[in-house]
This record gives sequence, structure tokens and C-alpha cells, in this order.
Amino acid sequence: MNAGKPQDVQVPMLQAIGVQRTFGKGSGAVHALKGAHLSISAGRLVALRGRSGSGKTTLLNILGALDRPTEGAVYLEGMEISSLSEKKRDALRRRDIGLIFQSFALVPYMSAYENVEFGLRIAGAPAASYRKWAEEALEFVGLTKRMTHRPYELSGGEQQRVAIARAIAHKPKLILADEPTAELDSRMGLQVLKLFKDLVREGMTIILTTHDPAIMEIVDEVYALEDGVIVDEG
Repeated sequence: MNAGKPQDVQVPMLQAIGVQRTFGKGSGAVHALKGAHLSISAGRLVALRGRSGSGKTTLLNILGALDRPTEGAVYLEGMEISSLSEKKRDALRRRDIGLIFQSFALVPYMSAYENVEFGLRIAGAPAASYRKWAEEALEFVGLTKRMTHRPYELSGGEQQRVAIARAIAHKPKLILADEPTAELDSRMGLQVLKLFKDLVREGMTIILTTHDPAIMEIVDEVYALEDGVIVDEG
């Protein structure tokens, strides 16, 4: 027996401890987050829900190292990322995090393939991998036959799938998506959620913000924000 040997403790993929974020100073200060705590295991699909102004997008930005908390800390696989320099946070995002935006944020004069390849260039992926990784990502989202089309030639759902392909092409550990189905009809929204579930089965961890009650029934966990505080989870 090894009674004295410490047991392995699983480190959360992502952890926020006492995260506060204040914009402005004095009487004009806005307290967007007031001490948020969460702990997310790897390979989970997690939703942050809350009304407009509840702090969910602010929290997502801090979890993704796009912003720093005023107080508190964020850990990615046990490493504190909230105190890193801007240069190191940029490098972390390029390597380990994929971002998906509500507005798709595609370059309009680039084809679907070129948008994904451009994302790989920004992420610092190996040049020799551009074509293979871009084509694999577009195949995963079902757009192999549409990869030469520009955004204006694609439906809203197809544009969002290109955005997902761009976010996953460099094989990040964590995907953060801000209202990814808000611009889509319910059928297209469910297709995007199916893609997210497939990605989680592939080993990625996904956190998204949403107002959509249908999404709450599909995800693994839900954190509810109200006035900058996480009030419940399930």
C-alpha cells in the first residue's frame, strides 16, 4: 500500500476565482463583474446565460485572455493567465484558444478557405500545415464543396460554420463563442450546436454565451449571471 502517496487531483480546464471587473473610476465606475467563480472540466459544453448587461460577455472576454480582471484570477489548466503580459496573452490565444463571434467577423473579399487559412497565419500555425488544417476544418463543418465561395455567397448558417472552422483549425484546447446562434434561425442554430457537441466529443472544451432557452437543454452545464454575479449553475 502507498498510504502516504498523495492521490492525483484533476486540475480544471478553466477556473475563475473571485473575478471582478470595473470600468471607470469614482462615482462613474461600472462594476460589470462582482466576484465571479466557476470551474470547468475539460471536454464540456458550457453556457453562460443572463440578460443584456449581466456581465456574461465581460466574463467571456476575461476567460479568453482578451481582458484582465480588476481583481481575482483565471487559470487555464492550472496556469494563471489573467496576470500574463499582453504579449504572452496574445501568444496564449493564438496557441490554445479559438474565438467565435456573433457577427461571424469574416473577411468579405476572402473565400471560405482563405478566411480559415488567414486565421491559421494569425495563429502562427506551421506554414506547411495551412492547406491540410484548413481543409480538415472546413470538411468537419460540412463545407468542403463551398470553400471557394466568399461570405456574400453563403447563407448565415454557412458563414457561422466558416467562423467555427477558422476557430478550430489551429486545434485549440478551448473555444469561446459569444452568442454564436443569435443571428441564425432555429434550424441553423441547432446545426451549430450539433457541431459544438461533435467538437466536445473530439476533446475540445467550449464555453458560449446565450439568451436561447433551447440551448440550455443541450449543453452540459449552465452558469447564470445576474448583475455581475454567478447566481446558480446546473
